[in-house]
Amino acid sequence: MTIFRSTKFYLSIYIVLACTDILAVALDLSVVELIAKPLLMLSLLGLYMVSVARISYWYVGALIFSWLGDVFLLNKGGMFLWGIGAFLIAQILYIKIIYKQLLVSRLKHKLVASSPFLIFYIILISLLKNNLNELLIPVLIYGATISLMGTLALLNYLVLRSRPSQWMLTGAVLFVISDAMIALNSFYQPWPFYGIAIMFTYILAQYL
Repeated sequence: MTIFRSTKFYLSIYIVLACTDILAVALDLSVVELIAKPLLMLSLLGLYMVSVARISYWYVGALIFSWLGDVFLLNKGGMFLWGIGAFLIAQILYIKIIYKQLLVSRLKHKLVASSPFLIFYIILISLLKNNLNELLIPVLIYGATISLMGTLALLNYLVLRSRPSQWMLTGAVLFVISDAMIALNSFYQPWPFYGIAIMFTYILAQYL
């Protein structure tokens, strides 16, 4: 049917699910979140599939592993490591996507691109390390991976200065911020507003 080939159809579903999930987090409606959150990446995958002329299966894979991460993290405690693992694979796939687009860059660009994410990584780990215990190594690895993703996105933008590279960079930064808030909320100092902010930045990051 034509409706299932429409970008507006899938975008509308994604927006409705996003608003529903954020509202469920805000009002602590766990049953509603249990329904809405797993459907987010599936609707975004549908949007992607009908929006492009040539499908990148690297991107399809990144969304599938993001979906798995969402499902695992619905279990507030027992599946946290599984969630980290799924999102780690998603980040590696995003790194592959960005790396394929990179052009030759100057050393100055590399230093400028890596510095903010390296500094952010060091500060964040210094805040979390005393509370991570057996999760220290997984969080170190995941943090380094998503920082690399952000670095490559910034490097790509510094070289190309194009609108698509700008959207990609914005999405990467929002992803880093979203994951940093998860870490701070879980291992440093919980804050009631984190739940809403985490989902808002994550939903927008994945879309961008």
